[in-house]
Amino acid sequence: MTISVGDKLPSADLMEMTDKGPSKVSVSDVFDGKKVALFAVPGAFTPTCSAKHLPGFIANLDALKGKGVDEIICLSVNDPFVMAAWGKAQSADGVRMMADPDGGLTKAMGVEFDASGAGLGIRSRRYSMVVENGSVSQLNLEETGGFEVSDAETLLGQL
Repeated sequence: MTISVGDKLPSADLMEMTDKGPSKVSVSDVFDGKKVALFAVPGAFTPTCSAKHLPGFIANLDALKGKGVDEIICLSVNDPFVMAAWGKAQSADGVRMMADPDGGLTKAMGVEFDASGAGLGIRSRRYSMVVENGSVSQLNLEETGGFEVSDAETLLGQL
């Protein structure tokens, strides 16, 4: 079942790069008590993700924070090393680059798709959402391969 507005994010562990190396963090530690703009991409360094999706959130960082967002998080079914390198390559200061290495959260939310035919394995569908105190208050889920509703400008307009 696909996650919907009003649902609480499922329990899972994510990873991110820190000064001390890769660090595991629970979904509840990331989202509880905060208003978070979360967007997910099928893969770091992929064309649409690198040319449009992540840059849009970087460009709208201040505007999102001005609407009461505490944190902007980019999530992908990649490892934390890749997410950190992609963030650095994109100058994504202010965007928290998080990895869902085994797709645990992605699968629990029902937003995975199988890109094995293209040699990419299980990936996340593209989406954006607002998460308030661990619950989804806005959700913009793309059809596989699309980039129509999950952009930063759409999410900003919903705040």
